[in-house]
Amino acid sequence: MSDLNATVEETSAGFKVEGYEKISYDFTFLDGVFQPQNGQLAACYEKWGRVLAVTDQNVYDVYGEQIEQYFAHHKLDLKVHRTKIGEKAKTIPTLLSIVDSMTEFGITRKEPVLVIGGGLVTDVAGFACAAYRRNTNFIRVPTTVIGLIDASVSIKVAVNYGNYKNRLGAYHAPMHTFLDFTFLRTLPKSQVRNGFAELIKISSCAHLETFDLLDKYCEQLIDTGFGRADGAPEEVAKAADKINRYGIHEMLKLETPNLHEIGLDRVIAYGHTWSPLFELIPATPLRHGHAISIDMAYSATLANSRGLLSDAEHKRILTLFSRAGLSMDHPDFNADVLDKATQAILKTRDNKLRAAVPNPLGSCVFVNDIEHAELAQILERHKEIVKEYPREGAGLEAYVDASDTGYTENNVKATKELEKAAAEAGSLNKGQNALHGGTDVNGHGADVTSVKGIKDKLQNGHIMNGAPGFTNGARG
Repeated sequence: MSDLNATVEETSAGFKVEGYEKISYDFTFLDGVFQPQNGQLAACYEKWGRVLAVTDQNVYDVYGEQIEQYFAHHKLDLKVHRTKIGEKAKTIPTLLSIVDSMTEFGITRKEPVLVIGGGLVTDVAGFACAAYRRNTNFIRVPTTVIGLIDASVSIKVAVNYGNYKNRLGAYHAPMHTFLDFTFLRTLPKSQVRNGFAELIKISSCAHLETFDLLDKYCEQLIDTGFGRADGAPEEVAKAADKINRYGIHEMLKLETPNLHEIGLDRVIAYGHTWSPLFELIPATPLRHGHAISIDMAYSATLANSRGLLSDAEHKRILTLFSRAGLSMDHPDFNADVLDKATQAILKTRDNKLRAAVPNPLGSCVFVNDIEHAELAQILERHKEIVKEYPREGAGLEAYVDASDTGYTENNVKATKELEKAAAEAGSLNKGQNALHGGTDVNGHGADVTSVKGIKDKLQNGHIMNGAPGFTNGARG
């Protein structure tokens, strides 16, 4: 939340207003945020005696009963707005549906909306709060790796416009963010991998110690939901806690002096030079983590081509992407798309490319003095290099599916919308010989029957990561 101190004075030509906005928001690490004995979140709503929550349908299917019981235990009336937000539905109409619920609820000026979900949900609902009466408070409870590590750190909120990511938005700080990593117990492996890319981003350019930990524990972190799955080795869980805290802290240190992005040379924009346009180009969009991984891998090749990154460091970065199952290339990432994406980002960055690249690994510089011909030549080299890696640089489960888009609900076997999406994606996310690997929807099999068993295990504090029959997980 924010407060503004301002003055006005008369001048010879008229008046001058000068103001300074104080922005203050807190983060609390709290495993089991919706366990009745943990009253920290409920305390934020005691003043109002009620809660309007905005969440993803998939999250609600798994955690809805627990959330309702939590607020009932604390004697707070709860209304839940359930939405289905994917990149293709991260739009103004989706935002307006949230606004309708805020109006129906009669949200007051200082009363905080509770936003529960992944980065897509927190982005759209946060923008709705920024727009509603120009400034409505909200509290975030992120449920995905991207939500916990990346989206929760920034005060940026937005929706997509056309094929442009986050073209409409605002800077709007939440009152509070609760970081509960136990949500990762029910997050599909494909989504854990998706968020892993954001940690490669921050560590490659700003925190070598975190990169070293990611490199050491890569497969185990993804397989165990960052150490939160039953039976995860204690060593992996401790490493995950270090990675999460380091990553969030480093992101905050880089973001805090530049919350409104007045400075355009941004270390955390590594991987976000060409991906904002490219991510939504495929008929079935790429997951965000895979889109930025392609951008980061190409940027690493650019840095190596320019002598900014050694051959050993370049290989180490690309190898980590490959081990994590993240994409390093895509057929649609070609010279024409590269040029269009360059022209688009130049407008965002005041006519300078400001491409963040590692130099050396764990540090960052910005590249400006480069023409399209050189970029295209480096892209050709990059495509040849990644052919030497498993899957020729393609990622595992790289495309959005029901866990991203809300095409299906967790307890529904199939819908026409999912069938349509699957037809568009072909076999990209399905089958042993698929281009992008995986076995079925999210690699867990498509025979989804009911989430009752999952709810029962959640209430007992016992659930396996990637349980058979569990498809969508806690994803927004």
